[in-house]
Amino acid sequence: MRRSIATAGAVLLGLVTLTPGVASAAPANPAGGHDAALTAVEKAAVAQGVPFAPKAKPGAKPKGANPYLANLADPSKADYSGWKTYLAKQAAAKATAKLKTKAGEAAAAASVIFDEDEFDGTRGGNDTPAFAQRLRGFGTGEGQASSARVIGQLDPEAVTSTAIPANAEDDGDINLAKDTGIGATRSGVTTTGTIGDGPHGSLGDETGDFDFYKVTASAGDVISAQTATPTGALDTLLYLYAADGTLLTQNDDGAGNFDSLLKYSVPADGTFFLSVASYGNLQADPFDSGSGDGVTSEGAYNLSVTASQDDVDFFSVNLKKGDVLGLSVTGSPAYITVYDTAPKEVHGSNQDASFIYPPSSPLPGGGNAVTDYVATQNGWHFFGVSTGSGRYDITADLFRPVLEGNTPPVQRLFLDFDGARVNTAIFGGPGTVNLSPFAAFLSRWGIPRAQEDELIDAITASVEENIRQDLIDSGLNNRFRLQVTNSKDNPDTFGKPNVSRIIIGGTIDESGISTIGIAQSIDPGNFDTQETALVLLDVLSDPSGPASLNTYLTPVSDRIAFVAQGIGNVTAHEAGHFFGNFHTDNASAAVNLQDSGGANFQNLFGVGPDGIGGTADDADVDFGEDVFSPAEGFIGTEDTLGRVAFGITS
Repeated sequence: MRRSIATAGAVLLGLVTLTPGVASAAPANPAGGHDAALTAVEKAAVAQGVPFAPKAKPGAKPKGANPYLANLADPSKADYSGWKTYLAKQAAAKATAKLKTKAGEAAAAASVIFDEDEFDGTRGGNDTPAFAQRLRGFGTGEGQASSARVIGQLDPEAVTSTAIPANAEDDGDINLAKDTGIGATRSGVTTTGTIGDGPHGSLGDETGDFDFYKVTASAGDVISAQTATPTGALDTLLYLYAADGTLLTQNDDGAGNFDSLLKYSVPADGTFFLSVASYGNLQADPFDSGSGDGVTSEGAYNLSVTASQDDVDFFSVNLKKGDVLGLSVTGSPAYITVYDTAPKEVHGSNQDASFIYPPSSPLPGGGNAVTDYVATQNGWHFFGVSTGSGRYDITADLFRPVLEGNTPPVQRLFLDFDGARVNTAIFGGPGTVNLSPFAAFLSRWGIPRAQEDELIDAITASVEENIRQDLIDSGLNNRFRLQVTNSKDNPDTFGKPNVSRIIIGGTIDESGISTIGIAQSIDPGNFDTQETALVLLDVLSDPSGPASLNTYLTPVSDRIAFVAQGIGNVTAHEAGHFFGNFHTDNASAAVNLQDSGGANFQNLFGVGPDGIGGTADDADVDFGEDVFSPAEGFIGTEDTLGRVAFGITS
């Protein structure tokens, strides 16, 4: 049984409050609305990237649209754990197939090899960007090698773990946590436990059982925790909290199948609290053992926890503006990252999501962890590996933007408002379908057909401002070249060189894809210049709901201006993907055109402080710097404007 909690005290998972505008008098939606009926605790979980959707079987393709590529109205239904596993499996197969080609064999053979110069068995020699080993001769300049292998070894502090007795119930919150002794008398422990044996399990009040453990750690330590469930149906999820109840990180299936593996790099000395929970049971308050929202799976688990000094190895490479760097690591490290010249972390990863690169992308994949970066300035940049023990092999490849060698050297973006017959299999859909034209949705926003041309012009202008003029005005790249055209004023040029398109029309039912928008790929470097994206219009024109433009329209609204702005922003979001951007965090203080779906759609639409769209206080939403979406597992600050500006370089 799962019980919803209407009021559960202080929600410490990062509660997001939605602020809908005044309901509109838009025509009724015959297909019904798409509102997400989430509890406050579930909304908080979505904001923090905590998964709780039903899972696919291990290794199976999850249901629904790929959340890395889709702008979801309700991301709470996305199986992020399943997608992460599925993408890694597909990426490994893709990398193997690529290596077997003549081009792949030639690239591997041409790699220059660097050996880490830190002595084996030691750490501290290259553990920060300031002490990074310089990879001279690796770059895109004349006479330099653009492909490299970096071979080294991680040597973290050795840990001997002590077996300790199982917890006594009730141990379901921070105040009741069992002290592991880590940080005081030992560096690691092993123990056993059971989810469901306490007063809040299926034999108790059925709010759900949690087991908490106290860990003390020092700056530079890595806290590592792993569950194993050799018998029973328990599907674990691990949380790590700061002493004040702030959620620092969580992990679901990092140890394979339904077991969890959590790693956290400690920035400052402190006391931390590890929680073992069952997947799908969300705790509203980590200081209240009875604040779970219901029993899910139960059973026994084995647990190992350590806190020890990590070994981090950094390397530096001298990049030019527009260089596209791809990194993949095999061997012991579970984490790979890139820092810019500041140095600031710009793309950290503990996963391989390279399957969502287009097939033509030459960026490497198939590793324990894979990342990429598009350089926005000249100078020494840094990449590093960590959270492992033993040998590693990093593949590092550098490329220049593909348009530099193309004729014509201009990227074109075609906006198709006419409806289309499209093969949605490229998005994971059912195959070739017919999508309704943009004009079919005008009445749902209360806009007469006589104003269709005016609205298309306004949408085109919005897209042009978002993804062309803003990038030109930034001054980042004076060789940025993009032309935006549309089906009202221009012939359909899709299929010609360097033309990508966005179809603005159609519905979820027609496409077979449950999303607001979806791109064909995420393409750092814009290696495929002929891609497709969809902006579906049924949710955006529903009578109400946080993802409907109608929610923010009132009699005082300039309907043409607001609908154009909202659709233009969503369209720029999808184009941002196939020009190189991942999702950013829609719950952060920064508002970004690449913000993921879910809560806070009013921010993506540009609704101002008055909560009404189409008024003088509406915001101009742009690309820029923001942290990655927590649900997708990447770490760092993504420059969504810079990735596009240098991906489209003539």
